[in-house]
Amino acid sequence: MQNDQLSWYRIIAPGILLAATGVGAGDLLTSTLAGSEAGLAVLWCVAVGAILKWTLTEGIARWQLATGMTILEGWSWRLGGWIRWVFLCYLLLFTAVVGRALTSACGVAGTGFYQIGDDPQTSVLIWAVIHSLVGLAMVLLGSFALFEKVMSALIGIMFVTVLLTAVVISPDWGAVALGFIPSMPANGSEWVLAVLGGVGGTVTLLSYGYWIQEQGRKGKGMLPICRIDLAVGNGVTGLFGVAVIIIGSRLELQGQGSMLALAMADQLAAAIGPAGRWIFLLGFWGAVFSSLLGVWQSIPYLFADFVDLQKGQSGQRGKTDLRTQAPYKIYVCVLAIVPLFFLETPVKQIQLIYGVFGALFLPLLALTLLIMNNRKSWVGEGYRTPWVLNAILLGALLLFTFLGLNELLAG
Repeated sequence: MQNDQLSWYRIIAPGILLAATGVGAGDLLTSTLAGSEAGLAVLWCVAVGAILKWTLTEGIARWQLATGMTILEGWSWRLGGWIRWVFLCYLLLFTAVVGRALTSACGVAGTGFYQIGDDPQTSVLIWAVIHSLVGLAMVLLGSFALFEKVMSALIGIMFVTVLLTAVVISPDWGAVALGFIPSMPANGSEWVLAVLGGVGGTVTLLSYGYWIQEQGRKGKGMLPICRIDLAVGNGVTGLFGVAVIIIGSRLELQGQGSMLALAMADQLAAAIGPAGRWIFLLGFWGAVFSSLLGVWQSIPYLFADFVDLQKGQSGQRGKTDLRTQAPYKIYVCVLAIVPLFFLETPVKQIQLIYGVFGALFLPLLALTLLIMNNRKSWVGEGYRTPWVLNAILLGALLLFTFLGLNELLAG
């Protein structure tokens, strides 16, 4: 890498992209409801969740830097080609469910600023289409450098406005500190599981490997740099989650869905004045549009990688040119356009199936990292996972398996 690429911005950029993409409407609303229902007692879950996600993503970087293969290639070449077909099913369901959720949330954010027409639902649909197509144009026509800068600006808006809102509502800072002591709230134990599982994304963790390839990070010497930018990214995600729980603890909320964000904004206006509404809405918009843009840009890498694997391409070839290939461009269009047809349609069966696959994804990732990154013949002695991180990965495997079983039983 050139010296200019080692500037502080270049070092932390992939972690910032991961934070911006991983925190979407679902995480924001789940954390807010958790704060409303269980109070500040669930703050410790944010810290634990961030540590677990840091360890999982560090494992993804470790494998890629050691072998030159993406994690999807590693699954295929080392664990069997069947796993990529299972992952493709999950990816397609992710596209339908998460794409629909993100476009809808962006529609709600736009409507919060300016309602188009007399019907709020029509306004949400129009704004959803606008955001989706703008994201499509930015990914297809813009450079990776532009993508990095826009995402950094969006997460800056999200981070500053939400933290400012949390400070302005004047929480009990002593109670905030006590919230980081692990405990099980008597009236909200289910929210502990929800916050632990919801900090910082699921399949979007895999995007990190493609972003560090875009920067040209290769070899053992890059692992410390990856740890730094992942610490920054997960730190931003964690602080954002803490701020949202603090905000939620001061509100009385009911219901679910992204329209809840407008109710939150109205309550903040009543509590701290009209400025509170606009500040929160700006932060909400920054969170959901950055997540949409990040998903639109990163998920097609996975589909293009899958297509390459089907062609029998070697993992040693490198994947820095995936964005120029037809499968990547086709899947960007699929992501941006197909979910728009489901905006007014309940997709409960798709969500149920997606929930089953989603419940299994993080345990599968933790298990495969434990297997792949501890084989000396696969990664080399210098890349094997230290025992401390193995212990955290084992904890992640057990926790996310437990969360997944709970989700399956609830489904």
